Amino acid sequence: MTPSRVRPPFVADERTQLVGWLDMQRAIAHWKCEGLSEADAHRVVLPSSPLMTMAGLISHMRWTEHCWFEVLFLGGSSEGNPQFLEEPEDADMLVEGVTLAQLLDDYAKQCERSNEIVAAHSLDDVGKHPDFRSAASSLRWVLIHMVEETARHAGHLDIVRELVDGNKGYY
Repeated sequence: MTPSRVRPPFVADERTQLVGWLDMQRAIAHWKCEGLSEADAHRVVLPSSPLMTMAGLISHMRWTEHCWFEVLFLGGSSEGNPQFLEEPEDADMLVEGVTLAQLLDDYAKQCERSNEIVAAHSLDDVGKHPDFRSAASSLRWVLIHMVEETARHAGHLDIVRELVDGNKGYY
């Protein structure tokens, strides 16, 4: 089921607005995948970027959530997150044999975990991972970055979807 695509209230506290905008962009990513066949979800439409498929983008978005909230902010282990592998390049977008339904489910669960982390911390708290310079950012900065990152990839999903099957539209 696609999460609700609702903008945050015009007047609300900062956390509500930041998480609201991020949740809406996440929901748009789910919506862009509705009704896709497995073949279309994995179809390459940009020959110079063969990993930029609908499925590859969703996988990348899931691992980016994990990277910023669990690894950089909480200081957790990067083990298991393909974004931290030196080879192959863009390993987080390698999704051969993984269904779109599984990728969307994993992404939704990772977003839930990210929201739990946000709810448990102050926007002024800073990341804890000792090995990455970006971990010095505040939770506020991470949320703003994730709105930007997720919206950018929602735009990529929009373009790739139109190239795959002609489906287009903004919520």
